[in-house]
Amino acid sequence: MLKGLRDFILRGNIIDLAIAVILGVAFNAIVTSLVSDVISPLIAAIIGKPNFSYLFFYVGGGKVMIGNFLTAVINFLIVASVVYFGIVLPLNTLMARIKKPAAPVAPATKPCPQCLSEIPIAARRCGHCTQLVA
Repeated sequence: MLKGLRDFILRGNIIDLAIAVILGVAFNAIVTSLVSDVISPLIAAIIGKPNFSYLFFYVGGGKVMIGNFLTAVINFLIVASVVYFGIVLPLNTLMARIKKPAAPVAPATKPCPQCLSEIPIAARRCGHCTQLVA
């Protein structure tokens, strides 16, 4: 029973997933700092308050914090933009430069004009119907 658990934990994809989660958490701290410490203050300097927590309304006895929701949506869009324009787009451009298009492969066979079976390109006579092939 423990051998199966050990094999499961030590499989490559479990270790890769654990490393990806750890790096994702560390990267999340970087992106969150970039958004909250750099981009949000720049937005605040340009258009005013980057925080909409002052927007709320009451329904019955409850306070609906619509401003916090709007702030979270805007932060998500900023994070998505930073990740796309800062990581995904440059990485795709780099990979496109590195990756060479595959050379077209010449066909190895051709159809026989008489019986339409596939024969090697260098063949002078069809192996199926013995027709001369030019």
